Amino acid sequence: MMPHISSVIERRLLINYRVEPDVAASLLPAPLRPQVVGDWAVAGICLVRLGQVRPVGLPGAIGVRSENAAHRIAVEWDGPDGVEKGVYIPQRDSGSSLNVLLGGRLFPGVHGLARFDVKESQQDLHVAFTSQDGATQVSVDVRTVDEFGGSELFPDLSAASEFFRQGSVGFSASRDGHRLDGLELNTSKWEVRPAHTHTVHSTFFEDQTRFPTGSATLDCTLLMRNVPATWHVTTPMPLAAIA
Repeated sequence: MMPHISSVIERRLLINYRVEPDVAASLLPAPLRPQVVGDWAVAGICLVRLGQVRPVGLPGAIGVRSENAAHRIAVEWDGPDGVEKGVYIPQRDSGSSLNVLLGGRLFPGVHGLARFDVKESQQDLHVAFTSQDGATQVSVDVRTVDEFGGSELFPDLSAASEFFRQGSVGFSASRDGHRLDGLELNTSKWEVRPAHTHTVHSTFFEDQTRFPTGSATLDCTLLMRNVPATWHVTTPMPLAAIA
């Protein structure tokens, strides 16, 4: 069994889109369905730099550091105690060869290897990556702001923060494709700040076979910095049994 993993989320940038629910549903395996806010499903890109990654109980000095990305769709499903919430991750990428080697083996989440380009100050962030095969490209430029606004999904920062806090379990397909493996984020210091996205480019969201024109619209951007976090494996969902 995978040990619980400790880390520090040095930077977590959430670029969020509002998506037509039927389009989002077409990208999900059963039993997952889109989590709807008003008339919209919610999807996005998570660009996260993790530091001090190591098994719980070991000192942070021996931990490793990596840039990572995940394309995500907010989901819900029927659990034994009612409706549960989380995210489905159809694609993960990492700048770490170790993450690519161990993802889907030692810990959940198959990763593709990617080359990252990051330029960051307290106010301005540029994060970009290209997958090794060149098929996936993402580039975002954002600036931190004092006020949250412009979102059609969330009325204020508190509502946006709570929505993403509740979606702490991420599911992705296992290497054998027979189940969804889950990884849960836990932190005692959940805190997000608003940011304004100047530019965003994602081949995933610009792919019209996935998202026909007008079906996915940039909604809001959130930033987390220097958050201690642990990661726990959750019970997998066996796809063959529920198809």
